[in-house]
Amino acid sequence: MSQKQLTRILPSASTHWVGDGFPVRTLVSIARDAVQASPFLMLDYAGPHRFAPSDAPRGVGMHPHRGFETVTIVYQGEVAHRDTAGNSGVIGPGDVQWMTAGAGVLHEEFHSQAFTARGGVLEMAQLWVNLPARDKRRAPAYQAVVSGQIPAIVLDGGSGGVRVIAGDYAGVQGPALTRTAMNVWDLTLHADRSTAFVLPDGWTAMLVVLRGAIEVGGRRIDALQTAHFSRSGTTIDILAQADSQALLLSGAPLDEAIAHYGPFVMNTRQELLEAVAAFERGDFQTPAV
Repeated sequence: MSQKQLTRILPSASTHWVGDGFPVRTLVSIARDAVQASPFLMLDYAGPHRFAPSDAPRGVGMHPHRGFETVTIVYQGEVAHRDTAGNSGVIGPGDVQWMTAGAGVLHEEFHSQAFTARGGVLEMAQLWVNLPARDKRRAPAYQAVVSGQIPAIVLDGGSGGVRVIAGDYAGVQGPALTRTAMNVWDLTLHADRSTAFVLPDGWTAMLVVLRGAIEVGGRRIDALQTAHFSRSGTTIDILAQADSQALLLSGAPLDEAIAHYGPFVMNTRQELLEAVAAFERGDFQTPAV
């Protein structure tokens, strides 16, 4: 098996707030990374941030999306979701929410009532996954994947574990349904242990380090950095230099044009204009009561 080559290590952007509930750092950027990172568009990492108890939920109110999917992974705290397709729910530590915006949806994300009342640490990641052109006008959909549904595999030699959110790891399938072929693996790695991860040749691959420090090919990747790899090759050898949490993302690249404006990701400028017009007409429905 040949190695996927480490091509670049990129830092996060500075912290910015999404609403009043999510202090995020962008680790994968649409403007900078989306072409090379296809089918992945963006990844924001929120926290860890401690919130005091409150009477008023913090978060971000109804806002639109079209043309892609949002994947929210909670590590600490609780997030409540509601959208205009009639979906709602609360996800907590270890849970994942996979929302397909498709032709257009409005949704809101707030701290849950219980988490708001008691306060505590919020830590989560939100990944944006592009939809192929054929699926950008599909009906919105929602998958709530609780922690107990996600296979957790113990790595050999006590080197850590892999939660298979989507795709396949060593023949074990993740529960999330995807529109194109991809792996979303949530890694917990123990210091001074190494693991070889095998991925399909020709696929995009990124290693997003949330906590700790990892070495690949003699180069160190610190927390809040993202390593990008060549599409050619099948193996990535990872040595954890400290106890670490990371996301290993890989997927079959779409290699389609990307036209992006705010919460809309389409293939052409004309489609973006149509998305804005549809939102302004109220075509994304009105909030469910």
